Amino acid sequence: MSDMDDLNDLNDLNDLNGGFFAGEGIGDEVPDEEPDAGFDDGLLDDLRQAAGILDPVPTALRQLAVEAYALHDLDARLAELTFDSLVDAIPVRGATDPPRMLTFHSGDVTIDVEVTSQGLMGQVLPPQPAGIEVLSGPRAGATLVADDLGRFSSDVTPAGPFALRLRAGGEVVVTEWLRA
Repeated sequence: MSDMDDLNDLNDLNDLNGGFFAGEGIGDEVPDEEPDAGFDDGLLDDLRQAAGILDPVPTALRQLAVEAYALHDLDARLAELTFDSLVDAIPVRGATDPPRMLTFHSGDVTIDVEVTSQGLMGQVLPPQPAGIEVLSGPRAGATLVADDLGRFSSDVTPAGPFALRLRAGGEVVVTEWLRA
């Protein structure tokens, strides 16, 4: 009996016993299946629809996203957050409500901001007069004016995500969005 006869006998035995792959004998090639074979695109649509009904995106968050995108200014430079006292500062013992100190840089412009429960104040460096908008999502942002020394302040503390848009000398600089 040759090796081929032995292989045929094993194939016949595999077929009779159901084998590992019912209907396929030893040595038969198993077709490669795609990982998502049998996964219906209609099922994905149904799952998306169910998620939209059972766990919808909050209206306020959707509005924030739309307005954040709409506020995107192609000519604006992004001011990068380089210091945040919540992350970078050493805690002071005994301080009950320390202000949050933020520093943003964009090119040669620096914006220092202090956020407290009484509002926010800051300074533009190098000192220069500027218009500053506090962007805070769906609400109309407060417009502040920086004096000749670059100082500005507001009695309103931003609630939720906020960013600052600085307009000075024909330039527009927008800070990163942060949560107050």
